[in-house]
Amino acid sequence: MDFIWRAKLARLVAACHPSEVLDLATGSGDLALAIKKACPTARITAADFCLPMLEQARIKGVERLVQADGLALPFSDGSFDVLTVAFGLRNMADWKEAILEMNRVLRPGGVVFILDFSLPEWEPLLSFYRLYLHHVLPRLAHWATQRKEAYEYLGGSIETFPGGRKMNALLEERGFSCDAPRPLTLGVVSIYQARKRG
Repeated sequence: MDFIWRAKLARLVAACHPSEVLDLATGSGDLALAIKKACPTARITAADFCLPMLEQARIKGVERLVQADGLALPFSDGSFDVLTVAFGLRNMADWKEAILEMNRVLRPGGVVFILDFSLPEWEPLLSFYRLYLHHVLPRLAHWATQRKEAYEYLGGSIETFPGGRKMNALLEERGFSCDAPRPLTLGVVSIYQARKRG
């Protein structure tokens, strides 16, 4: 499903007709590659804190790679038209500071896209999803990867991450004007789109 979600986000980025894009917390570069395919004339910079992940992105063919901390980006003010972060903001030490830093490196009118896990709003589905997230998924992961603790962390981080209107409020407080959140796959993932004011 993550490839479908990233492809959707790449199409939204392409609709902005950007010339400079920063894919923050790029990991192994899947979103950066999807954006490059959707926006072949744009210059894509892929940044991540983790060097081994950047090496994987390089192997996959991501060209412009930068090791960077999302809370202290090594870019000048107003460097990018579009900034994307997929499944990365949730893992940063301070969401508010990260969003301020995203705002700083965007040009006035620049757009940020955040793709991350969220909780479904429909109560019957939410109850089932929580059962899956906290009990079924960690056991399956332990059987498949022997790393149950990573998937236990995933459930807790999804529960505490601000979603829907809370995420939009966080963005609005830090200088953005927000579109309505776009829930995907029954709301287990959402795309947030916001434009830098000024």
